[in-house]
Amino acid sequence: MYYSKLHELLENNHFVVTAEIGPPKGADPTMIEKKASIVKDVADAFNITDNQTAVVRLSSLAGSMIVKSCGLEPILQMSCRDRNRLALQSDILGASALGIRNMLFITGDHQSLGNHPQATGVYDIDSIQLVQMVKQMRDNHVFHNGESINHNPPQVYIGAVSNPFSSPEHYRIPRLEKKICAGAEFIQTQSIFDVDKFKRWMNEIRSKEIDSKVHILAGITPLKSVKMMKRMKYHVPGVEIPDVIESRILKAHDPKKEGFAIASELIRDVKTIPGVHGIHITALFWEDIIPDLVKDAGLYPRPIM
Repeated sequence: MYYSKLHELLENNHFVVTAEIGPPKGADPTMIEKKASIVKDVADAFNITDNQTAVVRLSSLAGSMIVKSCGLEPILQMSCRDRNRLALQSDILGASALGIRNMLFITGDHQSLGNHPQATGVYDIDSIQLVQMVKQMRDNHVFHNGESINHNPPQVYIGAVSNPFSSPEHYRIPRLEKKICAGAEFIQTQSIFDVDKFKRWMNEIRSKEIDSKVHILAGITPLKSVKMMKRMKYHVPGVEIPDVIESRILKAHDPKKEGFAIASELIRDVKTIPGVHGIHITALFWEDIIPDLVKDAGLYPRPIM
């Protein structure tokens, strides 16, 4: 049984492409519809973020339904920051009832980083507990408190995230293993710029045979400007941009063109690494670059299941 196209592609050993569609700071559905028309057919499924960086935007659930209505397959993101376990389980049921089959579960950026720093973070459970909770709902047909789900448990392909560059270093693999044991079936990684360090992480992944237990999608973020590069290098935790890439962006006559070239090179590098099952493109509201990037990297056309 396949829960989604993404699930089927990964289980049949296709190298998948997922991409992010950022919801607007407003209630206009055409903002997402326009982005969907740009990226349609160049990726296999599309993440709709959940108040990313703790900034208020159109909800992931609503965005996922808009994307679905455009004929694209959504990946609903759900964070622990804004909901307790009651609301989380309710939204999981609701999303499944609406036909959303891919869900990515994250802890969420701290509210102090966003546009409502005075907001109270919930963090009733963490992302590992959330993954475990949805797996129990799906496979054991029970809520978190042990009560039975009476009608139709959620049909969910369970995703989570991992950061190959986070500190402390010794904690990276054990935390990923905990997510897999909890029920994660596909993993999207933090943005990768240091391929050599990512290769070392993947070597450890393969040595522990983790790549046979979960599908790993390598994160790719095209750098649009010097400002964006500096913000990611110096202010985004867990992102490591090597000095050579910083130098290329700083010296480029056209930083946007150079950022595209770097992203394409990174895709070509990571897709040759054993154990990597796909890429996840986070264009950070630069969605119109995604079609050219996928085609330039030799990943178009996408397979049809």
